[in-house]
Amino acid sequence: MASMRDIQRRKASIQSTGQITKAMKLVSTVKLQKAKSKAEQTRPYSERMYETVSEMLSKSSNINHPYLKKGESNKKAVIVITSNRGLAGGYNTNITKLLTAGSIPKEDIWVYPIGRKGKEILARRGYEMKTDYSEVINEPMYQDAQEICKEVLNAFTNGEIGEIYLAYTSFKNTVSHEPKLIKLLPIEMEVKKEESQEKAVPMNYEPDEEEVLNVIVPKYMCSLIYGGLIEAVASENGARMQAMDSATSNAEEMLGELSLMYNRARQGSITQELTEIIAGAEAIN
Repeated sequence: MASMRDIQRRKASIQSTGQITKAMKLVSTVKLQKAKSKAEQTRPYSERMYETVSEMLSKSSNINHPYLKKGESNKKAVIVITSNRGLAGGYNTNITKLLTAGSIPKEDIWVYPIGRKGKEILARRGYEMKTDYSEVINEPMYQDAQEICKEVLNAFTNGEIGEIYLAYTSFKNTVSHEPKLIKLLPIEMEVKKEESQEKAVPMNYEPDEEEVLNVIVPKYMCSLIYGGLIEAVASENGARMQAMDSATSNAEEMLGELSLMYNRARQGSITQELTEIIAGAEAIN
């Protein structure tokens, strides 16, 4: 059995750790409320943009545009959104698993990392890294999404890559977050059966289809990337809050167990002292 001094040292260490995890939980809770509000405000725009592009393409036919077909290159750009800090449970590894356990060969992937943790994990696995946008995740802005979108679109237009994907964590609620890998380009819209009659109504483009798509598709991509950034921040803080809450609970449980161990050790020490005193008194008599 550990000595009383060793138990006291362990208790002091765990108490210190518990105070840190409790403080981090409170900080994450405050940040989560702010990020959650921002995600809820941003989501309608992203969803509406997706619906608009879906409706446009579902009511159009025979559109021959580069954004609607796979490029000749086998390379695939994947924008990977993780965090710059750890202590968030499995938040970062769940995102990287979308690639490491996915069906796309590692040799065909260009990673555009947003978040140092994901970059480090994938770099160790041998994935090819492109422009690092890790600082963006600290305070995402729409201009950041535009910059990222411009770079990957240029690579797609120049034939360097054939497809563009976005890997991020979708924020459902405080305790539920879903890792997602979605294709941004080429755009693939699923048309529901009930919409088949509506497709008969033609969609007119002014001035023409190519110019309209040249404008709307980059905006569509930017909205999805920006929405992914905002939801990732909310998910990260939610995951960290849960991880710190669990760590704090574990610390309290360990302190309870150590207190019992300390009391047993103390009782044993007192019993031993009494036994020695009694034995000494009997020896004198």
